[in-house]
Amino acid sequence: MMNQKLVAENRKARHEYELYDRFEAGLCLKGTEIKSIRKGKVQLKDSYISFYGNEAYIKGMHIAPYEHGNIFNHEETRDRKLLLHKKEILKLEQSARIKGYTVVPTRLYLSKGLAKLEIALAKGKNLHDKREAQKKKDAQKEIQKALKNDY
Repeated sequence: MMNQKLVAENRKARHEYELYDRFEAGLCLKGTEIKSIRKGKVQLKDSYISFYGNEAYIKGMHIAPYEHGNIFNHEETRDRKLLLHKKEILKLEQSARIKGYTVVPTRLYLSKGLAKLEIALAKGKNLHDKREAQKKKDAQKEIQKALKNDY
């Protein structure tokens, strides 16, 4: 965590899904894409992971065009290949296909100058689960508030 700079986080994923195993993946990017990522012009909100053959791709990740780019600027929401080990891809694909998990991106960060994407195996929450999680979160806030006022 010391050499990592958080660029984008998918908070909606934590609200909508219960997250299990997490994986770190590299991204195949063009030159103007990494420049936009370094400026923080990324959204993970509606993105998801899909599998073709023995490869994983992220779809729907929005990277804004680089403002100093020229005609060679990138498409904003193109499919981008994820760089994972073959065993990791097989595990993710089998979990998604057989066990009913979903593979969602949770955060994008820079590590030693390289863009890394954290993805997680997730199961969708029901409405009552979301309400219960919100109640726990509110209770923790009240406890912290009370402890803060005590001292």
